[in-house]
Amino acid sequence: MGCLGALLFLLGGLGALAQICEITEVDSTLLERLGQRLLPWMDRLSPEQLNPSIYVGLRLSSLQAGAKEAHYLHSLKLSYQQSLLSNDNSDSEAKPSMGQLALYLLALRANCEFVGGRKGGRLVSQLKRFLEDEKGAIDTLAMAGLAFSCLELSNLNPNQRNRSTVALRRVQEKILKAQTPEGHFGNVYSTPLALQLLMASLRPTVELGTACLKAKAALLASLQHKAFQNPLMISQLLPILNQKSYVDLISPDCEAPRVLLEPATETPSQTQVPEFIHVTLKVSSIFSSYRHSVSVPVSSSLEDVLKKAQEHSRFRYGTQASLSGPYLTSVMGKKAGEREFWQLLRAPDTPLLQGIADYRPRDGEAIELRLVGW
Repeated sequence: MGCLGALLFLLGGLGALAQICEITEVDSTLLERLGQRLLPWMDRLSPEQLNPSIYVGLRLSSLQAGAKEAHYLHSLKLSYQQSLLSNDNSDSEAKPSMGQLALYLLALRANCEFVGGRKGGRLVSQLKRFLEDEKGAIDTLAMAGLAFSCLELSNLNPNQRNRSTVALRRVQEKILKAQTPEGHFGNVYSTPLALQLLMASLRPTVELGTACLKAKAALLASLQHKAFQNPLMISQLLPILNQKSYVDLISPDCEAPRVLLEPATETPSQTQVPEFIHVTLKVSSIFSSYRHSVSVPVSSSLEDVLKKAQEHSRFRYGTQASLSGPYLTSVMGKKAGEREFWQLLRAPDTPLLQGIADYRPRDGEAIELRLVGW
């Protein structure tokens, strides 16, 4: 996510972008169902749950949330201005990360608010500082590629044009090579940002066009299986299904008509399902192994399983909030180190692609929490 900051820093001086990797129009009903999944998240206005990516995704789509959308942007402004422009540095953990700041500035840009003046200068200064602090930690190819695309088309640093061109070509080559037989770039959740990069490409090739069509088919298949539930992932997907990407915010069209979203109506299920499921929770990568069976209601998330285990056994865990939801920081008192993370696996060795708040275990599954290095 950190590379989004580099993209934001370059937005001001670029012109129109050509659309090379074209994603043809998708069914409007499918788009509406996807947008409806964001509506409940727009009622969550606590600072730790506010997500500027939701607003950006809607503004780069053919959908709108009406008064709720305007209220959400107002809440974003109150929260971010209070935390970012405060002189109180005593609670640095409460301040947004570079990715959050970059998305917040994109949200303002999506509303055709071009940040300037003293406050705008302070925001940009913080973004520059973030870039200096985190430039060595950039590991998201798609966002890095979008930043390189901006560099290639700008006149901000003409002496480095050849280097940025070479870097962009290498990033695109790596992303294309990462396409799976099913069509995803890496996995289903990394595909939307990868497509945003490829859509901004100025080098049309048969390989590029074929890869984009294959990726679109894979994403549509995933949507049919309700793979996209996380608001951050949905907000990254909506733009490309509307033939847009973050780079379109260079010249945002704030007057484009958008369809008003209505809340989805739930149809009661006619099939009988068990009231509870049983999930086995395992921890084996620490000094004291753990294994316990937990009973939770049907459709519970993995986070619900962890909460239930903590209520009725010696299991303990800790999380940290992020734009994509909570992620594990500690298990059984063991915190992940600088180059470690707690991996989620469906036993015996199938990594989960979703986080603890999004994954829905099935009855009889065994979930392992494993501390691994990277």
